[in-house]
Amino acid sequence: MAGAYLTPSIRIRRTPFSSRVEQAGVKAYSVYNHMLLPQVFESIEEDYAHLKRAVQVWDVAAQRQVEVVGPDAFRLVQMTTPRDITRMADDQCFYVPMVDDRGRMLNDPVAIKRDRDRYWLSLADTDMLYYCKGLAAGFGLDVEVFEPDVSPLAVQGPKADQLIARVFGEEVVATGFFRYQTVSVQGHEMVIARSGWSHQGGFEIYLDGSDYGEALWDLLFDAGRDLDVRAGCPNTIERIEAGLLSFGSDITIEHTPFEVGLGKYCDLDTATSCLGHKALLENQEPVRQIRPLTIAGDALPPIDCRWSLTNSDGESVGYVSSATWSPGFAENIAIGMVSQSHWNAGAILKAQTPTGVRSVVVREKYWS
Repeated sequence: MAGAYLTPSIRIRRTPFSSRVEQAGVKAYSVYNHMLLPQVFESIEEDYAHLKRAVQVWDVAAQRQVEVVGPDAFRLVQMTTPRDITRMADDQCFYVPMVDDRGRMLNDPVAIKRDRDRYWLSLADTDMLYYCKGLAAGFGLDVEVFEPDVSPLAVQGPKADQLIARVFGEEVVATGFFRYQTVSVQGHEMVIARSGWSHQGGFEIYLDGSDYGEALWDLLFDAGRDLDVRAGCPNTIERIEAGLLSFGSDITIEHTPFEVGLGKYCDLDTATSCLGHKALLENQEPVRQIRPLTIAGDALPPIDCRWSLTNSDGESVGYVSSATWSPGFAENIAIGMVSQSHWNAGAILKAQTPTGVRSVVVREKYWS
């Protein structure tokens, strides 16, 4: 894969911010929800260091929205998740595991309650639009389900509050965690939530209308030059340190919420209309679970497939799903699925990596 190019195609959608991302010197993309997602600007290591000391603007428009609106909007959304969304306040965002009828993970979006009968689902990388459309049609629900012209732009890093205050005002900075405000900038309405896929703190701006994308980007950069604002993107090193799981890597359709540490978001006593409710009730005690891992040796190569984990007898006890070298902690950090027999902190395992067998230690908690 080294040196391979991403061939331009109409099937791979550009974002409202793509021209500015390219001007900022993006060096690599991934494809996420059929859309470009920046991966590297300077280098993964330098992007990581800058994220932890300053402020970055991330084009995360690839977090596409599914809008569900109509009298049965609540019913449809609740069918997809074991989290009780009756507990959502009008200005609240909920992290929601979405499951099928077997209780297996389909996505882990942030749900945003826009009104009593209107929700946005800010998606990880799967085609949930079609699943939600299928439920609506199959159950004869009185809803519209579609992808709105809404594109998130994240502002992340320790100086994010300063930048947001300059552009949107101190009242927006006062927004609570996983809460949002609706603001108007130069006649353009947008939702701003205190959230984001980093541990450094920040906001996600949900731009409603692609035509204002470049102007919004420029507004943020003009206001943040003395803050050393740069273009950035979700960073593998920082997310593993923080224990932020990646759907498609650490979480897949083969897992239940309990296996990936999301049991606290399963309100099985009240969210009984979730399609996976019965299956989840019967499978609350996992026999394997996600764990943070330290892998011995020098810096590992990028991971593009699962690395098997074995015990001292050579028996399979799990796999590594995410791994990288952490400059901040001077060790290889990883996330993996580990069998119950070996998931306790301090357990010593072996990982089959592209550079050979490495010693692995199960950690009690993530690094940050």
